[in-house]
Amino acid sequence: MEQRDRSIKTTEKKISRRTLLGGALATAILPVTSAFAKYVQIGVLTVPDPTKQPGPLPGKVGTRSPFEVPVKKPSDISSRSPLQDLYSTITPSDLHFERHHAGVPAIDPNQYELLIHGMVDRPMKFSLHDLKRFPSVTRTCFIECAGNFRTGKEDMTVQEILGLTSQSEWTGVMLSTLFRELRVDPKATWFLAEGGDAAVLTRSIPMHKAWDDAMIAYAQNGEAIRPEQGYPARLLLPGWEGNTNVKWLRRIEISDAPYFTREETSKYTYPVKDKIRMFSFEMDARSIITYPSFPQKVERGWIEIRGLAWSGRGKVIKVEVSTDAGKNWNEARLQGPVLEKAHTYFRYLWQWNGAETEIMSRVTDETGYTQPTLKQLIDARGKDIGGYHMNPVTAWRVKRDGSVLFKPEKH
Repeated sequence: MEQRDRSIKTTEKKISRRTLLGGALATAILPVTSAFAKYVQIGVLTVPDPTKQPGPLPGKVGTRSPFEVPVKKPSDISSRSPLQDLYSTITPSDLHFERHHAGVPAIDPNQYELLIHGMVDRPMKFSLHDLKRFPSVTRTCFIECAGNFRTGKEDMTVQEILGLTSQSEWTGVMLSTLFRELRVDPKATWFLAEGGDAAVLTRSIPMHKAWDDAMIAYAQNGEAIRPEQGYPARLLLPGWEGNTNVKWLRRIEISDAPYFTREETSKYTYPVKDKIRMFSFEMDARSIITYPSFPQKVERGWIEIRGLAWSGRGKVIKVEVSTDAGKNWNEARLQGPVLEKAHTYFRYLWQWNGAETEIMSRVTDETGYTQPTLKQLIDARGKDIGGYHMNPVTAWRVKRDGSVLFKPEKH
C-alpha cells in the first residue's frame, strides 16, 4: 500500500510539472550514450497531454511537426535532398535539391518575359500570363545534377552520396506548343536556352527534345514554382542532366547548330578514354538503398529494404537486391505507378541472421541498360573518369552490432 501511495504522489508531481509548462513545447536535457563520448546531452521536445487543452487554431501556412526535421545540406554552390528521410517518390518543394552558378535571382512575375526568336516566322515575347493561357500539362519526373556522386568515407549518408536528385509534379506548357505558334523553320536542329540569373547560364539543346517532351514549367507540386527552382518559369527536360533544365528562363534562340557556350565547353565537357564527351544529356539508370543506410541501425529478424531507382531513358523495369555482397541477386517489388523518367520506389523483404554482410541494389531500365559497378564504369570510360554521370552500384556494410556503413570504393 505504501508503494502504491508513493506511485500516486509521483504521478501527481509529473502532472503538476506539465501544468507548469503552460501548454507550450518545452526542451528537456537528457543524458544518452554515444559512440563518440561516454555521455552527451541532447535537447528532447516534451509536450503536454494534448487531450487537456485546445491546440493552435487554423493558420495561413502549414508546418511540419517539431519532431520531424528533414533538412537540406547546403554548401557554397548546392544543397542536397534528404532522400533517406522521405516516404515516397515526391520531394517536398522546400527539400528539392539546389544547384546554381550565381545565386537565386529575384524576378517580379509581372515584369517577366520569355523571348523566343531565331529560325522562326514569328519571333515573340511571352509574359507569364501569356504562358498560362496555353493548354497546360502536368507530369511527374526527376531532375538530377550531372555531378551527383560522392564517395570517400564510411560515415556518409544517402543525402551526402547522391542528394543532388529530387522529384516533383511539374505543371506548365509544352515547348512544342509554343514552337508551333511561332512556326519554327523545319531546318532548325538546335535551340539555345538562357537563364535570367547573374551567371546567365546557357545551354544548347537539340530540337528533337523540344518536339518530344520539353516543357516550360511554372508550377511545382501544386503551387507556383519555388524561387530556388526557377521562379517564375524554367525549362524542364525530363530525364536530362540538371543544368540543361535552365532555371529563370528568359530567352530561347533557335538555330541549325549548337552554340558551344561557356558552360558546355568549360564545365560539362570531359574525357572518356581517348575521346572528349561534350553533349551528354540523358541521365543513366541508377538506384540506391535508402533503408537501411548510414547512420541507421537494424535488429536481427525481418527487415524491409527500401530504396529509389530511376532512369533518364524511360521506365524502370526491374530492381534487384543482393544481401550477400553481390553473390546472389533477388528481384525487388516496385511500387506503382512506375512512371517514365521518374523516381521509382522499391522494396525487398529480408531476414537478417545477424551475420556481417553487404547489401546493394541495381536497376535495369526499359532500354535493357543495367546499372554498372564502379569497376565496369572505369573499364568502359578509363581511369580518368571524372565526376559526371557516375551511377555505380552502391553497397552498405551491415555490421554484427546492426550498424550500417557506406562502402567507399577508390577510383
